[in-house]
This record gives sequence, C-alpha cells and structure tokens, in this order.
Amino acid sequence: MAAHVTTTARLHLGFFDLGAGPGRRFGSLGLALDRPTTRISIEQADRPIVEGHEAERALHYLAILQAALGLPSHHALFIEAAMPPHAGLGSGTQLALAIGAGLRALHRLPPDPRRDAALLGRGARSGIGIALFDAGGLVVDGGRGDAAQPPPLLARLPIPADWRVILVLDRGRAGLSGAGEIAAFAALPAMAEPVSAKLCRLALMAALPALAEDDLAAFGAAITRMQEILGDYFAPAQGGRFTSPAVAAALARLAAAGAVGIGQSSWGPSGFAFTRGHASAEALAAQAAAPGLEIHVCRARNEAATVSIA
Repeated sequence: MAAHVTTTARLHLGFFDLGAGPGRRFGSLGLALDRPTTRISIEQADRPIVEGHEAERALHYLAILQAALGLPSHHALFIEAAMPPHAGLGSGTQLALAIGAGLRALHRLPPDPRRDAALLGRGARSGIGIALFDAGGLVVDGGRGDAAQPPPLLARLPIPADWRVILVLDRGRAGLSGAGEIAAFAALPAMAEPVSAKLCRLALMAALPALAEDDLAAFGAAITRMQEILGDYFAPAQGGRFTSPAVAAALARLAAAGAVGIGQSSWGPSGFAFTRGHASAEALAAQAAAPGLEIHVCRARNEAATVSIA
C-alpha cells in the first residue's frame, strides 16, 4: 500500500505589516492555483529511499517527520512531479506538507498540517501555504505573534469559477530564499505605520469584499495597489518592483491589454495577472509571451490537497 498526495502552487498576494506591529508581524493574503503541481507517493520500505526532484530536501523532511511521529519503519518516497523551486509559488512548504500528509495517511494518523509545518520549519513568516494546503481558495493569515507556531488562519473565501490567473514564469531567475531571504528582511527598514494601515485597508475593505461580491475589477485594483506598495518596499532587496525584468515587461503588456490584479508572488520571479473567462485568458496569455518565459492559464483551486491510499 502507498499514500498518494497531490498539492498545487500558491500565489502570495502580499504582506500587511512589516513594521514593529501591535505584537504581530507579517500577516498575508494568498490563493491556491490548479497548477503547477507537486505529486508524491510514499510507502513502507526496508531502507530509506527518496527519488525525484528535490530529493535531498525531501529526505531531510522525511527523517524529521518519521522521528517526530514515532514511526519505526523506513519509507520509500517518490516525487513524481514538483513545482519549480524558488519561484515564489510555495514549493518548499507544499513538498513538506505533502510528505507529512502522506506519512500520516499511510499510518492512519490524523492529519495535522500546522504541526507538520512547525516541525519542518515552514510558516516562519506566512501561514497561507499551510491554510491553502488544508482548504484551497483565498486565505488571510494573522501574522506571527510571540508563540512558536505558524500564523493563524483568519478568513477563507472561494474564488469564482470563471476567474482565471495568467501565471508568468522565468526559469532563468530565482527568488530570494534561505539565508539570502533572512538577510534581506534584516536589511530592510521597518515599514511605516501609515503604509501598513493602507495595506490592511486595501485587503479588508477592498480586496475581500470585492471577492465576496464577484467584482473582479475592484479586486484587481486592490491587489495591484497592494503589489505596487510592496514592490517599492522590497525594491532595494530585489532590484526593483519585480525580480525579473522579463516578467515585468510581460505584466506591463497584460495590464495594457486589460488584465487586472498585476503582481509578483512572494520574491518572484513568478508574476501574475487576473481576468475573467478562459477565452480572454488565452488571448491575453498570447500577448504576454516572450523568449525565456513560460505562460500558463490557471484556475484557482477551491479544494484542499488530495490524499489517497492505494
């Protein structure tokens, strides 16, 4: 018997508070996509086996979880598909949670993605990847407090079925991660209170109500403005509002052609834009195309990661 887990990419749409804050820091908004995917299978074995993309990282996660869950047996882990690493799509968290979910399903243990994330050092700043693994849709997390646990989920809303996301990937570049990311956050100045207040207002009083009322234009305007503010804040660390000049140029073409909600997910280099309807998305994607870029038309995913035993 083997456990099979499939999880998908997420967009990080922005942080709310990067200052000292009222006892909490970060807080963020994000949504799940239907692609790219990470797909694994895991079964008991006579010796540790890990095959596929990100094998070294996966072996590390597997060893920590086996010890923490008190599992006596070895396991064979096969990574059958993996989303691109360091692209701003949450690949590390999704791989970690997929391994945790697979181990728990295989040994008939209750799912606990928040504990798995804490054990594996995920959710240090944003909790959206954990919440989206567990539920899909669009989620809001409450940032990190003093407790040594991932940020709490505050809200979840489904994405309308006809909304589409145009995802722009630049495989030739990588977003900040690991020590580079830690150093970047340490070097950036504290975010001014009025800026944090503006971001919170855009999220709570613009983006979320617009989503609830299926108003893509208003949602897109709020996300674009949040992304402009955050892009300027992070520009000293990433060389401008966008990590990839090629992605920035593609997003400018998409905006000129009528797409809304223009931005970069996390440190990038992946960029995104929203539109309504598949035909519109395909037409816009054709206009964004350029050498060195991958353009994908995605749906939002309103479901949790899938876990099965066979």
